[in-house]
Amino acid sequence: MSETLVPFDEVIAKYDPALGLEVHVELNTNTKMFCGCPALFGGEPNTHVCPTCLGLPGAMPVVNGKAVESAIRIGLALNCSIAEWCRFARKNYFYPDMPKNFQTSQYDEPIAFDGWLDVEVEGETYRIEIERAHMEEDTGKSTHVGGATGRIHGADYSLVDYNRAGIPLIEIVTRPILVPAEKAPAVARAYVGQLRDLILALGVSDARMDQGSIRADVNLSLAPKGETKLGTRSETKNVNSLRSVERAVRFEMSRHAGILDAGGSVLQETRHFHEDTGTTSSGREKSDAEDYRYFPEPDLVPVAPSREWVEELRGTLPENPTQRRARLQEEYGFSDLEMRDVWAAGALPLIEATVAEGTAPQSARKWWVAELLRRANDAGVELAEVGVTPKQVAEVQALVDAKTINDKLARQVFDGLIAGEGTAAEVIEKRGLALVSDDGPLLAAIDEALAAQPDIAEKIRGGNHAAAGAVIGAVMKATRGQADAARVRELILEKLA
Repeated sequence: MSETLVPFDEVIAKYDPALGLEVHVELNTNTKMFCGCPALFGGEPNTHVCPTCLGLPGAMPVVNGKAVESAIRIGLALNCSIAEWCRFARKNYFYPDMPKNFQTSQYDEPIAFDGWLDVEVEGETYRIEIERAHMEEDTGKSTHVGGATGRIHGADYSLVDYNRAGIPLIEIVTRPILVPAEKAPAVARAYVGQLRDLILALGVSDARMDQGSIRADVNLSLAPKGETKLGTRSETKNVNSLRSVERAVRFEMSRHAGILDAGGSVLQETRHFHEDTGTTSSGREKSDAEDYRYFPEPDLVPVAPSREWVEELRGTLPENPTQRRARLQEEYGFSDLEMRDVWAAGALPLIEATVAEGTAPQSARKWWVAELLRRANDAGVELAEVGVTPKQVAEVQALVDAKTINDKLARQVFDGLIAGEGTAAEVIEKRGLALVSDDGPLLAAIDEALAAQPDIAEKIRGGNHAAAGAVIGAVMKATRGQADAARVRELILEKLA
């Protein structure tokens, strides 16, 4: 059944939204949360499994100590209090892709609680209150075969891969986020983006949204302007890009408003987000906590991190990504627009490493954001995986500074580096890319260009030095771009002085 959508401008004029974001972070531990199976992405189905993560009778779980450490560091970075004593619980409901048929999670005793994260949107800072960050395990993955949507409805059959079942997760849950209605989609996106940056800085996850190692559940409700009681919420599950978080909020705001305007009631349910259309569709009716029949996990001892250990871990926290971004922007002299592009490309760590190799910040930014980002996008890979290292970028720029090559030839050097043809110097030698440094060949090319354009010489002699551009262009063409344009200009003006 099609749903009536209210234009966004009309929604924000009549309703106030309440957001709640639940972000799941897969930790990059070597093994799973409660067993010794490898915690790896992908692999042949059902090869990273054992009796414990398959839930076989008699198999006993053991808590992954590294996962506990990562959970504490995440909690500290989010300004949370760290529990002196907490324990796991069993969350019960039908999991087709969880062989135990319950999830080992934390319920009323999370390891981290009462925190906050400040995010900035259009010059305004919004404090997002963190209710809890708790430890749990991921589920397996179901693949529904047949049908048009890839979902279970209409599928011929389903396949289950348990490789992911049991991988350590941290679920970070906000309190209701109440911001100006028109800012809600952007604030949701900014929060998830900044949280991802923080997770990356901590080094506890690769935070690949495209691979599901960080994903967001978007809870949203609407209430009429001035109403203090929150409306009925929907929960859009497993949204896996920043853009999609923003689109999911906008769509759900418009959908809720359509239901409320028609005098209907919003159903408390989970919903699926569709990347291709930016819409959501119904999943299942959402359960409340009591429906999950939580009870303490009898096979695991409580977790009681000592205060000394917590303080030791506090000392390992990196610089806050937002503060680091502001510091480097000032140090590098980047404009707000330049820094926005650098941040969006994920290029800041690469630029920082290139600058550490001796390259000027603007030169490092030019290569990573203007040249190498395009190549990464064309190849469908992350910028860091494009096939060029910060040290190599620094070497290329040093050769440009030494006038061995120019920017145009440098692009061909990057082709060679990506193709694995050796160092920058070796690529230049193999491809014959060095600039022509001998004045003799340059003067010969200038004479040839002037002979072909005799009127240009008179213009230059008459003081129209801009006319030299036509001669420089001809020389560059004759030398296949390997002439130093500045030197060619000098020679032309000397010759026609």
